[in-house]
Amino acid sequence: MSILSGITVIELCEVYQGPLAGQSLADFGARVIKVERPPVGDPMRLGDFHAAEHGLMSGYFAAVNRGKDCVCLDIKSAEGSAALLELVTRADVLMHNYRPGVMEKLGFGYDTLAALNPRLIYAAASGFGETGPLAKMAGQDFLIQSITGIASKTTHRDAEPSYLNVPLTDYASGMLLVQGILLALIERSRSGLGQKVSVSLFDAAISMQSLEAASALNYDYETRWFDRAPNFPMEAADGWLTLLGFFRDNPLQTICQALGIDDLSAEMKLPTARAQIAALDAIVARLRPEFRKHKVADIVARLQSLGILSAPILDFKDTLKLEQLEANEMIVTTPVEGQDDMRFIGHPLKFSRSRKAELSPPQKLGAQTRAVLAEIGLDAAAADKASGGFA
Repeated sequence: MSILSGITVIELCEVYQGPLAGQSLADFGARVIKVERPPVGDPMRLGDFHAAEHGLMSGYFAAVNRGKDCVCLDIKSAEGSAALLELVTRADVLMHNYRPGVMEKLGFGYDTLAALNPRLIYAAASGFGETGPLAKMAGQDFLIQSITGIASKTTHRDAEPSYLNVPLTDYASGMLLVQGILLALIERSRSGLGQKVSVSLFDAAISMQSLEAASALNYDYETRWFDRAPNFPMEAADGWLTLLGFFRDNPLQTICQALGIDDLSAEMKLPTARAQIAALDAIVARLRPEFRKHKVADIVARLQSLGILSAPILDFKDTLKLEQLEANEMIVTTPVEGQDDMRFIGHPLKFSRSRKAELSPPQKLGAQTRAVLAEIGLDAAAADKASGGFA
């Protein structure tokens, strides 16, 4: 039996943040009923243009929606609204990532649902939180990277801002939402009562910068980690690598040892890491031709053996070929109706004794509508009405 067996979750979430949280709960045994709106459901079903052109399951949708029952409900209709409320009476958790105020307008605010089911954990994810001047502003990962300073700190000073091509705030806030749900379930086991749990992309992004915030809030200076040691990317004979001089008194001396050359820290009169930071451009210029004499794998191994933090810089397609992914069981495979099996990234948590749930594939829109609604007493005709014709 999986850790969350017996827990029922209603997921009213779209795109990445909320669906990731729902899938994480499903991975460990929760029954997750994903409620989507007709006629297209979660926008991520159509967001994978390559898959759409070839009549395949959207890779983006499938990446965060395995293990769920997919139910289509027109929650603006009387029939769809009534069906959702009935499902809520039987659920342990309801999740949504609508903008603040939307669920209240639809009649599914926390107070309404808590009165209906006092044991319900009501988990709300948003862009900026539920109060304050930015609460009604649309939130999306690139926007959050922009307003929280991440886009400015991914560049060299005075350069054009850039964005990480990874929805890191979606991922972080989704996982925080899972943490909040699990904590609320633990507390409910003592009190018998549910409660509201909320998280935002904005707060997650700010929290990820807690070290940098400490220096800014208390001492009014900006922490840029690449400026705190002789850290730099370097081109070798067959690719690029990163070197980090953190935690070393004289990293340049050790780098020269790895390269098999004379000690530049003595020649350039730079005996400390602090002095080497100030002369970094000159150091890189001297080292560049030496690194080009070595292959990436060889020089990384030499640097690592001497205690210099180093790793190759890989394209993501090469990262996905690393044997470490297989060793960590990070690639999972699941069948998908009407096409070849699909491969996805698995949940990163491992347990010594507890097992994850059996993988079930991502489902087509409304695939379980009739079956799930039959559990609350709706026949096929009533299910068709409640789903807006997508049962």
